[in-house]
Amino acid sequence: MKVLQVYSRQGCHLCEDLIEALHPLIEGKLELEVRDIDTNRDWHERWFMDIPVVEYEGRVVCMHFLDQDAITGILRG
Repeated sequence: MKVLQVYSRQGCHLCEDLIEALHPLIEGKLELEVRDIDTNRDWHERWFMDIPVVEYEGRVVCMHFLDQDAITGILRG
């Protein structure tokens, strides 16, 4: 199963909301890997000002808010 990554951090309410909304869209279709930017220096430097960030196959799908159309496009592809 292909993997969708979400760059996040603890205590980020936007992150929590995005992850919660993402689960029913991808359940059984994609795996979800939540990456805490505070556990990796490179992630922190790259995404600190932009979380939450959703990435799929190395490209950014959306940031700050969930783009349901982008996720639907991935699932169709």
